[in-house]
Amino acid sequence: MSYKTPEQIRRESIEQLKRLRPIDDIFMREMFRNNIELTEFVLRAITEISDLVITEVHTQYDLHRLAGSRSLRIDVHGRDSADRRYSMEIERSDKGASPYRSRYISSAMDVELLNAGDEFTDLPVSYVIFITESDIFGEGKLVYRIERMNVTIGKPFNDGEHIIYLNSSYKNEGETSELAELAHDFLCENPDDMHLPLMAETARYYKENPKGVEHMCQSMEDRINAATAATATAKAIEIALGMILKGKLSLEEIAEYCKLPIDEIRSLAEKNRPAAT
Repeated sequence: MSYKTPEQIRRESIEQLKRLRPIDDIFMREMFRNNIELTEFVLRAITEISDLVITEVHTQYDLHRLAGSRSLRIDVHGRDSADRRYSMEIERSDKGASPYRSRYISSAMDVELLNAGDEFTDLPVSYVIFITESDIFGEGKLVYRIERMNVTIGKPFNDGEHIIYLNSSYKNEGETSELAELAHDFLCENPDDMHLPLMAETARYYKENPKGVEHMCQSMEDRINAATAATATAKAIEIALGMILKGKLSLEEIAEYCKLPIDEIRSLAEKNRPAAT
């Protein structure tokens, strides 16, 4: 593997930054981080709640009450002045926006928001929102709104759960609604091509302002370093396991050779102890 200087890495980061769009995870994360104004604007457009006022917003928000279950990290999680809750996911793959995933997110939000002793009616209104790169339903619509229905009587179930998909690939040259322009902007690399001033202003800060560019480049490089470290650790564990199974070195020697904590080596050895015959 060829060595790259910090200067080379930074040049590559800047070139990659030019190609990033709001639909791309790492760029989206910084655009919305602590950005109540942008979050509020986007949620108003998608939910059609014109007086929506966001009081808090978090990016990469972990739902904490899923012990023993599949974990969830929400791209953008918000709360408004009416205590409605919003989980917004930016998805480039159809698999990531499947109906089953929306169901799981909605259920996990309910678990997160209802405390012991609360009434079920204390559950706040919730919105699970997917902004997708492709039209996962294939019907050529800009937005898909999913609501539970009492099929027998043909009326809404009114359980406070709402699921919305915004199709960023929507193409209709004659439509200039704010929502259509928002979908368009999520796929733009160049802020000058964006239609909505707030989206363009936020994207331009991270692509052109020296402080924003520095922040984005550092974020991208931190992510690469973390992935590299994780790969190196996984490789070290693989080597350590091979040594343990051969049984020629002590656990302390293996830990020193592989540069892993002795407790981790002991745990690895315990988990892979041969079954008694």
